[in-house]
Amino acid sequence: MALAPDAASSTDPNPVEAEGSHIDAPGLQYFVFGLFFIFGGITSLNDVLIPKLKELFTLNYTQAMLVQFCFFAAYLIVGIPGAKLVKKIGYMRGAVAGLLTMMVGCLLFIPASQNATYALFLLALFVLASGVVIVQVVANPLISLLGPQKTAHSRLTFAQAFNSLGTTVFPIVGAAVILGSLAAVSADQLSGAQLQAYRQAESEAIWQGYLGVAILIALVALAVWTFRNRLQGEKHEASSGLAGLDLLKRSRFGYGALCIFLYVGAEVSIGSIIINYLAQDRVLGQPESVVGWMIGLYWGGAMVGRFIGSAVLRMFSPGRILAFNSAGAILLIIVSTMTSGEAAAYTLLAVGLMNSIMFPTIFSLACEKLGPRAADGSGIINVAIFGGAVVPLLYGMLADVSGSLAVAMILPIACYAIIAGFGIFARDPA
Repeated sequence: MALAPDAASSTDPNPVEAEGSHIDAPGLQYFVFGLFFIFGGITSLNDVLIPKLKELFTLNYTQAMLVQFCFFAAYLIVGIPGAKLVKKIGYMRGAVAGLLTMMVGCLLFIPASQNATYALFLLALFVLASGVVIVQVVANPLISLLGPQKTAHSRLTFAQAFNSLGTTVFPIVGAAVILGSLAAVSADQLSGAQLQAYRQAESEAIWQGYLGVAILIALVALAVWTFRNRLQGEKHEASSGLAGLDLLKRSRFGYGALCIFLYVGAEVSIGSIIINYLAQDRVLGQPESVVGWMIGLYWGGAMVGRFIGSAVLRMFSPGRILAFNSAGAILLIIVSTMTSGEAAAYTLLAVGLMNSIMFPTIFSLACEKLGPRAADGSGIINVAIFGGAVVPLLYGMLADVSGSLAVAMILPIACYAIIAGFGIFARDPA
């Protein structure tokens, strides 16, 4: 993606984006903030869906994590084609295409609920996530390019705060709507026609919630389409095949892509099980429907941390801050697994605060100086988000084998340790 005539070509082994080059589109960043809010909120709704579907279909943790696997598998399958689509039709039209795909995914929850079939829920999640991927391919590089290069880290972190606002608001509302409808009877006590009727009745709140989300997405898509010609000077570099894979040969970008894989995997693993974790007798010992709202504290911590981080990143090395936050996440997880009660609950919830600056900082550190290859780099980074499918599934397997959600925390600890290493590695500008 080239936005300045002085930017180096893709044949340059070290292409450099001209200092200060950016898209001239006053006011457009507010629409991009809206995109971050929408796809962030939708992603975090999975954390509410998992305990609901786990109970309805009597799943173990490995089976329940298929929710995240099918959702984040879209990043692997759609990431690069999504980048190519955006380069072909432009940022704004690409955002509309992604939003419409998200809307279709939300509407698929209606037949999934009426048929009470787990596989249909997984299909709906994949379609929904495919749209999220396209929107994210647009949002991440666009917000970086809507201003000077020297403040890209801070700007992307500030935009991610709106992503966190969505991840905070959506699950709180979702917990009230979806988990609040959990009946006194359990699915494992029923069979045959009674079980099918129970699943259909209890999943009604799911499709009603996602229908509301579909209406919201339709309104946002209409607004973005209205301003589809707002960008001035937008240019796209042609590419073919698996565009951007050669960027992995660059140690900084390759290491950064790995850390995106691990970070998303760790963040999603914790978010996916946090309601079940808090409900354990060792922790708070309350039903999922009672503690479900607390998932908002996990994502709310990320939101607060991103607003703070957008200022701190202007004063200190982004790499060093990344290493500091990763070490903090490790410490909090260890404390949570070794304590009980409120101490175990709130230290794990506080990991969200440590997560705050990680994605935008890893993204911008890895993609520094990509210049005309920004869209290709964003596509590869979005493929790396596939970690949100793999790591949670492995976490579920560890939890089932060990019989303990706390023991399985060794996996996200390892992820954060590698990310801390990247922060030290990339502490100096590219």
